[in-house]
Parts: sequence; C-alpha cells; structure tokens
Amino acid sequence: MPDKCQKEPRKYKLNGKELLICGNTTPDVLQSLAIDLQLKAFRPALRQKKALIGISQLPEGRVVTAQLDGKIVGYVTFHPPDSFERWSLGPKQVLELGAIEVAPQVRNYGVAKKMLEVAFEDPLMENYIVFSTEYYWHWDFEGTGLEIWEYREMMRKIMEHVGMEIRDTDEEEIASHPANMLMVRIGANVDKAIAEEFEKLLFLDS
Repeated sequence: MPDKCQKEPRKYKLNGKELLICGNTTPDVLQSLAIDLQLKAFRPALRQKKALIGISQLPEGRVVTAQLDGKIVGYVTFHPPDSFERWSLGPKQVLELGAIEVAPQVRNYGVAKKMLEVAFEDPLMENYIVFSTEYYWHWDFEGTGLEIWEYREMMRKIMEHVGMEIRDTDEEEIASHPANMLMVRIGANVDKAIAEEFEKLLFLDS
C-alpha cells in the first residue's frame, strides 16, 4: 500500500504490519484514508474524520496521524485556541494540542508518544507556546481498564515525553476536578515577553 503522507513518514513494524506516523497530514490525504471506528472519544468516528480534515485546513492547524492498512488508527491535533477560551486573549503564538487519541488495536505500543515525537520534530513548533487541557471526562476508562489517577499519570508521562509541563491555573473547567490538568510547552524560539503574556492568562480570577 502506498504511503499516505505529505512527507516521508516514520515507519514501525507492528504485528507484522507497517505502522506509519505522518506529520502534518494534509486534507487530501486525510480524505483518502478510512478511520478506525473505535476512534470515538470526542465524537463518532466519521464525524471525527471530518473534524480532522477541518483542522488540517486551518492556516495554523496541524494533524499528525498514525496509519495502519490505509486507516487512521491514531491522531494528534493542533490548532489556535477557540475564541471563547481565555487562551485566545493572549499572544498569537499559541497553539492548543486539542486532542490525542489512539485506537484500541494499537494501544500499548507507544503510538501516542511516537505521534508527539513526530509533531515536535518540526522546527516550526519551537515558535509556539503549546498547551493541552486534559479533562478526565474524555478519558477511556472502560477501554483501558485504568482508574482515574492511573489514567492521569499515563497522560502526564505522555505529555512530559515532549517537554510539556503541568501548570496551575484558575480556569474554571480545569479547576473543577483535581484530576484535570493544564500542560504547557514553551518553544525554544518564543520571546520572554510573549511567554510572560501567556503566563498572565493562567490566573485571571485572582
């Protein structure tokens, strides 16, 4: 099967098959791929595929995919924060790591870490502050068999693998449960003044 990537993918052997990790997957490539129907943590899989295509069409949208047999079995998305979020009030050099999901059939193979590695290998990512809001109600406890704090620890380790760190904030949804997390990575090329402007967004209600 031909590679379905904009650039040369990273390739891994997985149970005798070839797993492709593709950075910044383009809309036409996404359209040509099927999607694993178990990728439904945020919305039904076919709607999720449409959402991935929409994100990839944004000027600063980025979609990293894991592909197996011409099918999307994992993805990571990056996009500017939504206008209703406090994070949109700060500098323009901010991207939200909006979602990361891996299909059950390829879990426990480090696919999430591999996708993040490919995402942050792009030198352009050093120009951005990247944040991720981790909410426990999106986590797949049933599919993984993990308890809430075990799942939180897993997510923390996955994000820390690419230099993201937990940050305190008074943002209402994150602060609504102690398992929720805000994780942030400040790119190497981000000016100190821009980083300080973002820092002011962490606590707006104090």
